[in-house]
Amino acid sequence: MKIIESLNNITTDENDQLLVIGNFDGVHKGHKHLLDQAKEIAHARNLKIGLLTFEPHPRHLFRPNDPPFRLTPRAIKNRILEQYGIDFTCILDFNWDFASQSPLSFIDSVLKDGLKPAHIVVGDDFHFGQLRKGNAQTLQQAGYTVTIVDEYCTENEERISSTRIRNALRHGQIDTANDLLGWKWEIQGTVQKGDQRGREIGYPTANVHLQDTLHPAYGIYATFVQIIEDGEDAPWLPAATNIGIRPMFEVAIGQVEAHILDFDRDIYHKTLRIRPVQKLRGEAKFDSLDELISQIEKDCQTAMNVLKNSQ
Repeated sequence: MKIIESLNNITTDENDQLLVIGNFDGVHKGHKHLLDQAKEIAHARNLKIGLLTFEPHPRHLFRPNDPPFRLTPRAIKNRILEQYGIDFTCILDFNWDFASQSPLSFIDSVLKDGLKPAHIVVGDDFHFGQLRKGNAQTLQQAGYTVTIVDEYCTENEERISSTRIRNALRHGQIDTANDLLGWKWEIQGTVQKGDQRGREIGYPTANVHLQDTLHPAYGIYATFVQIIEDGEDAPWLPAATNIGIRPMFEVAIGQVEAHILDFDRDIYHKTLRIRPVQKLRGEAKFDSLDELISQIEKDCQTAMNVLKNSQ
């Protein structure tokens, strides 16, 4: 999938193609429904499929003090979109100048002078431009052929949304979140050097900062871990993983600490994909280090049992 990060880098190969517009945080089943509709139209008209999205997520700009909320930071979102068969993705910088432009200015600069789409596909809640004044009808009035895809609902007639998925993760409901996503949610990050406390007590951990990734319910999880630098076919390694602030040692910022089971290798500065499978328990503060070590041993055994049964 070709990634375009400036309107100046658009070529004639991206012009006169089908364009899908949206944020796509989570790339969930509702998004897949929209993309499937777009693929049908593109196939019938012999067009490539392009996607127009924005970074950072607009909520970062408008509500900078909110807790982290991204289901799919840029790297994860791009990987999933590529799996869905997107030919190119145009990622535009969402800053105050961009957010302040009128819908007609957006149409002129991004569409007429930039991507020049032959067909546009959007969801039924699509809005754009200053104060979200623009919508699909605005695009149609500007002369574009637009397909509006209705919302996608579960069998219980509940709309699938990023908000529902965030709520599930914040309650540690991994299976529910994965079912709404249509893929297995994961955290990705670079292994950082920590305070070595895990190594000192015999349970070394690979520490990854959550950064702008949504913080799921804090606690101990059975997870699978993959080392990206080992290649796409690298094994998924079983791990007992703490997500949170380690109340025993009072870490100030939420982070991920994965103890990969039966593993002995230096992976500092490697990039990990960490896939929670099941929350085992909440975080707890223990009366002694011995009590903590005993509980970690139990957590590792429980995580191994869970992961064996999940394969």
